[in-house]
Amino acid sequence: MIDIQLLRNDTDAVARRLSARGFTLDVAGFTVLEDARRKIQVATEALQSERNAKSRQIGQAKAARDQKRVDEIMAEVAGYGDRLKQMEGENDAVQERLRAFVSVIPNLLHESVPVGSSSEQNAEVRRWGEPRKFDFKPRDHVDLGAHLGGLDFDTGAKLAGARFVVMKGQVARLHRALAQFMLDVHTTEHGYTEVYTPYMVSGACADGVSSLAKFSGDLFKIQDRDLYLIPTAEYPVTNFVRDEIVPLEALPLKYVCHSPCFRSEAGAAGKDARGMIRNHQFDKVELVQVVHPSRSYELHEELTAHAEAILKKLALPYRTMLLCTGDTGFSSAKTYDLEVWLPGQDAYREISSCSNFEGFQARRMQARFRNEKGRPETVHTLNGSGLAVGRTLIAVLENYQNADGTVTVPEALRPYMGGAEKIGPA
Repeated sequence: MIDIQLLRNDTDAVARRLSARGFTLDVAGFTVLEDARRKIQVATEALQSERNAKSRQIGQAKAARDQKRVDEIMAEVAGYGDRLKQMEGENDAVQERLRAFVSVIPNLLHESVPVGSSSEQNAEVRRWGEPRKFDFKPRDHVDLGAHLGGLDFDTGAKLAGARFVVMKGQVARLHRALAQFMLDVHTTEHGYTEVYTPYMVSGACADGVSSLAKFSGDLFKIQDRDLYLIPTAEYPVTNFVRDEIVPLEALPLKYVCHSPCFRSEAGAAGKDARGMIRNHQFDKVELVQVVHPSRSYELHEELTAHAEAILKKLALPYRTMLLCTGDTGFSSAKTYDLEVWLPGQDAYREISSCSNFEGFQARRMQARFRNEKGRPETVHTLNGSGLAVGRTLIAVLENYQNADGTVTVPEALRPYMGGAEKIGPA
């Protein structure tokens, strides 16, 4: 969540910064809650001060052996404890309302984020590789997968409904090879520690990464349990530091995790319904960093470069886009999207989002480190896909297809494919 002290100290400035996202801060509502909190706080402090003064008077009366005065003061303070307990309950109620209010406010954006209302205003930062020129009409991954006998959407639908797929044979192996390749690169070349985590998290963990109240509809919930299927490994991995104080010398923490991801795709009816672009279940290799605030933007650039390195090693053309104010996610202060070229769609499509959340997630999770003076301070968190495995599979199939329907295996993947240079129909 955003820094509530910043919100208290300059509400109007925060409201202006949030308006760049298209978010309207309820200033009046916040003012009402803040006034109630201050009123209770002032009254509580006044009563505590009065009780302390009475306690001193009791001590003085006892020292003077004035029992009558002691009894009088004791009668005066008899109800103070109950009144303070009542005030404590009122304060807790207001604090909970404040927390609920702040929990649905998006992060403040970094000053470098371009102003815009939609993805059309995202800024291209760089481009790598040239799209291949085919001497035949390229197929999309759905037709290629069917020809290879490796992508079976009908059986996926029979098993679980729309937006699921069954992979078979060499295509399934290629999918596995991609995940293994990504993990190897990130652990051996980029310095990440590989982790394996549960595929479910508690409501508290889900709320720590994003706003559960705002986005619970995007998640699959386990019936009658406080558990949610993870939409990305960011959810369990970032929560490693929930309620922790990380030693200064341990930063940055760098983790990589391969996992399936589950998303309800609420509101996506009819959007990318063909193929594997927007499935309910897919695999990702996720990069997560927990860093010192002074280095978060430097390391955000580094993490983005780590994701880009996979695309370069696979020789897949891509472009790096800086998301505008209207397209940046709820929790992010700044996000780069990597978009890979897909010949079957004749378009660049997102394959990774790399975000700096600054202290937004850490405040929700109470994740801190001991700074140079030994005092607890909020960490900054980063994450990015390195990469989405299914979408990388799509990119490999479409970019490396041949006129005869076979697919050339990228050189970087051949050691993971038993040395195979091509895959063909089963």
